[in-house]
Amino acid sequence: MNHAARRIGRSLALVLPVVLVLSGTLAVTRVPWAASPSDTQLLTASSHEASSREASTPASPPASSTERAPQDVLRDRLIAELQEQDPGVALSSLQRAMTRKPSLARHCTSLARALGKAAVHKYGAQRAQRFSRPVCDTSFAYGVAQMG
Repeated sequence: MNHAARRIGRSLALVLPVVLVLSGTLAVTRVPWAASPSDTQLLTASSHEASSREASTPASPPASSTERAPQDVLRDRLIAELQEQDPGVALSSLQRAMTRKPSLARHCTSLARALGKAAVHKYGAQRAQRFSRPVCDTSFAYGVAQMG
């Protein structure tokens, strides 16, 4: 009997962490701020893509050529900060921006991913990974892995 209980205990010790990790991962992918792969935004977009996006949203008023989306302004500011200092500082600024302006939360993953890609360009994949933080569902690490 004692042997059977020990065997069951070992099985649970191996299986339970895997189940917990998988269920947590699935829960995170279901939250509204987690972007789907179709929401991925690139660091640089061609003018053709931008014009097709504007044409696909007829309800919105035409934007002037100088007007930029808040997430694009934030992305440029964060990448400049990353270039001047380091990815850790930029990720902290991203976290503060998400706290200050929750409407940007749906862009958080693409912003963190762009920071990851920019960090690889500046530091290389191995060194850039050291700056990884759990900001925006670890999208920074995903951006590093995409480029590395």
